[in-house]
Amino acid sequence: MTGIARVVAKGLLKSYGPTVALRGVSATLERARLTLIEGANGSGKSTLLGILGTVVRPTSGHVVYEPIGDDPSAVRGEIGWLSHETLCYPDLTGRRNVELAARLHGLDAREAWARVEERFELGSFSSRPVRTYSRGQRQRIALARALVHEPSLVLLDEPTTGLDKHGVSRLLAMVNDEVSRGAAVVVVSHEPELFRERAGARLVLERGRVIDSQG
Repeated sequence: MTGIARVVAKGLLKSYGPTVALRGVSATLERARLTLIEGANGSGKSTLLGILGTVVRPTSGHVVYEPIGDDPSAVRGEIGWLSHETLCYPDLTGRRNVELAARLHGLDAREAWARVEERFELGSFSSRPVRTYSRGQRQRIALARALVHEPSLVLLDEPTTGLDKHGVSRLLAMVNDEVSRGAAVVVVSHEPELFRERAGARLVLERGRVIDSQG
């Protein structure tokens, strides 16, 4: 597997005016491992994920994506992101959204769709506009869109929100598959007990500081 082999974050500090979201956070994310980030609301979890995903710039500190380096534009094609929002175009069909993402990554749209359609159980609903979907259907399209290019770094922000039991089971199986594929997978979740058995590393934040780490 090519792409990002390891992510090394050192001394990350992020402030929004007088509010300090991260206070000197360091972490190492390894390929073929699930890293679970835990903490209460306001602990800095989503800010850390945003920095790792290159959409938030730290006030100080830095992140190196080995062996690519620290240039955000060079690593973005290796990142698959699932956020609170689907990031899909609501008036396009699910299939069009996934195919658009595939084209942006230089893939054949039809072949890419064929690969994800069965994996994420994208049935006939995928031919309807995304705005008509249930929460579970939106989640499946968002996952397919995030993973269509087989990224080497997968970032999942509260991925179980709004999912039923079957949806959660499907998500956990997908996480296992991504780790087995060799991706570095990072999960932020208010339901950490779902992921602890699978996690090869854990990072616990409190008020922007690491108070516990394993792995």
